[in-house]
Amino acid sequence: TSCAPMLGSRRAASAARRLARGCASGAELSRFVGARSEYTPELRYLYPHADAVPPAFPCFRLIDDNGVPVEGAALPDIAPAVMRRMQQTMVKVSEFDKVFNEAQRQGRLSFYFTNRGEEACSVGSGAALRDDDWVWPQYRELGATFWRGYTIEEAANQCCHNELDATKGRQLPMHIGSPEKHLMYVKSNLGQQVPAANGAAYAMKLQRKGRCSITYFGEGCASEGDIPSALNIASVHGCPTIFFCRNNGYAISTNASEQYSSDGVAPRGFAYGMPTIRVDGNDLLAVYAATAAARAIGTEQGRPTLVEAMTYRVGAHSTSDDDSKYREPSAPEEGWDDERSYWEARSPIVRFGRYLHQRGCFSGADEERMRRALRKEAIAALSAAEEAGRPSPHHLFTDVWDVEPPALQQQRAALQEHMARHPAAYDKFPSFSSQ
Repeated sequence: TSCAPMLGSRRAASAARRLARGCASGAELSRFVGARSEYTPELRYLYPHADAVPPAFPCFRLIDDNGVPVEGAALPDIAPAVMRRMQQTMVKVSEFDKVFNEAQRQGRLSFYFTNRGEEACSVGSGAALRDDDWVWPQYRELGATFWRGYTIEEAANQCCHNELDATKGRQLPMHIGSPEKHLMYVKSNLGQQVPAANGAAYAMKLQRKGRCSITYFGEGCASEGDIPSALNIASVHGCPTIFFCRNNGYAISTNASEQYSSDGVAPRGFAYGMPTIRVDGNDLLAVYAATAAARAIGTEQGRPTLVEAMTYRVGAHSTSDDDSKYREPSAPEEGWDDERSYWEARSPIVRFGRYLHQRGCFSGADEERMRRALRKEAIAALSAAEEAGRPSPHHLFTDVWDVEPPALQQQRAALQEHMARHPAAYDKFPSFSSQ
């Protein structure tokens, strides 16, 4: 890997110094937008008061961009069938994204955001948890959600806001969840899930059943005031919380260089007194191993952890975003048309697929068949979800108050009277009394 960066941002000087140190040591350097540092095959959490703060947190990985185990890598012991399921789940996310992002562009959905390039973060971490550990997502955790058994049909119903939607039409598309599967619902207000995850983690600590809580957030969300508060609370009270930061280089309308000038987000975990690691978030095996280790620290040592997963957001932030306004135009190495094409060639699906192929348990033909079947399933689920009836207006007033206050009763009566006066405008909705 060349040590000559193609940098054109405010963080050029500090990144250049880090790269220079890496070149001098002969180590290969990561080229993620959010932070650049030396790769290491050593699965090691740095502990405050025991380890020194490094000039740049090393980036843990086990397989390289070609899916070849790196020298010194201790690969996790995962059965071939489980690894195939991990790959299938990433492909399922990819195909669902394609179908439903296209549907939004066709005017069939109000909103959508993809997981492109970040599939290993959610699938690898989700697979390392117990099914009764609580997941507090941000919004690119569709892989962890599918891993828990949430179906394509359930996701389609939620996106289309039909009568089968568990959120009863009251959430934006892809704001999914399942209490039965220990998946908290996605919420739009940024960062709220992070401190809330501590409450779940502390409750599980008191129950002494060896469970933990994981919460996801991006490097942009890390600028919210909720995050330092959550880190401090977890550290002081010994909550078994895994703080999983997906550092994909870009928040909405914002390059990482406008979020911080430090060495990524990892130093914040160290500063708040918790074991911390930086991991190659495009390496499914490294994410799995790092999360499994974080889970052990939480349940056995009674401590929170911070995992900074370095990855790359291939798509726009959402269908409401024009990422050409703030994305770096140049690739981090010569020989590529742009930054996006450089990282698409290193996607988690491509990378882990190569690893499985080398082990003889997956092939290009397998992936092709898998993609065709999953795309067909996603299209069928979308069509069926569009045909289902709409949720009752009754649900605009449910699930908040045990006994409705007078003001809410008045609003219900006013809406019911309005719909009765304008039946043609609401002919696609069920009757107000339908529940």
